[in-house]
Amino acid sequence: MTSIRKDYTRPLDVRNGRVDMGHGAGGRAAAQLIEELFVKAFDNPYLRQGNDGAALDIPAGHRLVMATDAHVVSPLFFPGGDVGCLSVHGTVNDVAMCGARPLYLTASFILEEGFPLAELKRIVESMAAAAREAGVPVVTGDTKVVEKGKGDGVFISTTGLGVVPPGVDVGGANARPGDVVLLSGTIGEHGVAVLSQRESLEFETTIASDTAALHGLVAAMLDAAPGGVRVLRDPTRGGLATTLNEIARQSGVGMLLDEAAIPVLPQVDAACELLGLDPLYVANEGKLVAVCAPEAAEAVLAAMRGHPRGAAAVRIGSVTEDPHHFVQMATRFGGRRVVDWLSGEQLPRIC
Repeated sequence: MTSIRKDYTRPLDVRNGRVDMGHGAGGRAAAQLIEELFVKAFDNPYLRQGNDGAALDIPAGHRLVMATDAHVVSPLFFPGGDVGCLSVHGTVNDVAMCGARPLYLTASFILEEGFPLAELKRIVESMAAAAREAGVPVVTGDTKVVEKGKGDGVFISTTGLGVVPPGVDVGGANARPGDVVLLSGTIGEHGVAVLSQRESLEFETTIASDTAALHGLVAAMLDAAPGGVRVLRDPTRGGLATTLNEIARQSGVGMLLDEAAIPVLPQVDAACELLGLDPLYVANEGKLVAVCAPEAAEAVLAAMRGHPRGAAAVRIGSVTEDPHHFVQMATRFGGRRVVDWLSGEQLPRIC
């Protein structure tokens, strides 16, 4: 492909320019892209050091948590968000689900030759705004460019680093029979929002992604019941059903859910029925599942409802003793059914 802009001594033409192979070659063009787009958006003292890595401050006496994720969502922009803010929220939440306070992020961009710089700027600025709102700076990163046809616009990989306060023990293997299962709100918005854009579907009302950072909600829950929160998970790919099956297997327990207690927005329910999807398996990006000790459940639920990200929190079931580790559901009609693992990928490229 012939480069549209070869004079790298001029300011970056964000309005009309496109990514070219020179932006990934490590020379003047790459430095200009980093300085005029990435550093300008993510600016903070760590990034300003200009090194290949970042020397970080870690509170004494805390355990470290690290999480990494790749974001290949299609389309890149969708109602309620885009790949930029999603890449921040997804990794911040992965760190938070370990009971940790997220401190720092790294970001790696794989750009396809010919990708419009205006769209890249929009993504980077959305990502930077999400990082500022979360209070978790992007401290170092990398950029690579691949030939046209060998990528899909933008792929973003992020790594998050956080710290677990003393006394906090949150993990997928901690659920015990008798524990209570809590959900922070309605399910299915993210997956349906992305799919609606991908398939050019129009609904009577806009269904927006729920993408959001959840570490503030997690902190409120842990403060409300120290030691009472056993498991935290964000039900992303595979949705609520897959997440609960993962916890059941990891902890060696079963679960019994109440179908009537699981909140789904009417427009999401209608869209899923139209598309032949089960909301239980549709991805979320701003919700969490918590397994709590029974004596702590009410305090944790009250803390969730007192936070903007958990205002619609509900109790959806309990942990049972089950050697088969089944997740079962009490249906609205008085029966029971098994909520099994997703057998395939219901919605590809969703996050």
